[in-house]
Amino acid sequence: MTFASMLQRLRSSLFKSAGTVVFGMEDGTVSIFGLIFGVAATTSNTATVVIAGASGAVAAAVSMMAGAYLEVETTRDAMAARRALVQSDLTAQSGAIVASLPTRLAAAGLTEEQSAALTGAVAHDPTALSGLYLALEAAPEDPPGPWEQALWMLLADFAAAAVPIVPFVLFSVAQARVVSGVVTLLLLIGLGVGRARIAKRDTLRTVIETVAIGIAAALAGVGISLLVDRGFAG
Repeated sequence: MTFASMLQRLRSSLFKSAGTVVFGMEDGTVSIFGLIFGVAATTSNTATVVIAGASGAVAAAVSMMAGAYLEVETTRDAMAARRALVQSDLTAQSGAIVASLPTRLAAAGLTEEQSAALTGAVAHDPTALSGLYLALEAAPEDPPGPWEQALWMLLADFAAAAVPIVPFVLFSVAQARVVSGVVTLLLLIGLGVGRARIAKRDTLRTVIETVAIGIAAALAGVGISLLVDRGFAG
């Protein structure tokens, strides 16, 4: 395999997994943003903040990786079971299936004449009837492989989680709070734009939602950390 073909395959995989990448980045950013700001609210020790953030980032990334793998594997198994059921139905109820085809084809956008012609063409051909019925039943596109999705999730989640952590490695805790907040806010804005483009949603509304979730996570982390800290101090 040449470098160009590998690059093309990587691009294709990334395009198919765009939703997973954005979701992983959002999860990594929001969860670690809340965690690290919560810890930083109760200590000025850099090592404590970085250890908490790094361990949380690794644990969250691996957990999301496992979740992505299981989700895709379950979806593929469910699709395979559905196809097996359709094949069984074709054997036992071919007459009823042929009768239902004109309505289903019309619902898919074909004219009455086209539906009738296509139904007539496959009515007495079990292979063609099976292929047409499965095409109408199946999802538009099979999901990428479980490991493919899981690895993209791991990479995206961990890379995004590193963004709020790195400033605490480079600066004092007091300075890092400001730098981390700014760079994380910029990342959340970028993620909001990405979500809007993928889902074809209003950009401003999606950016506001994404940023609001991140701010809410930070406030929740700070709030629970202060509450626990005061509880132990008392």
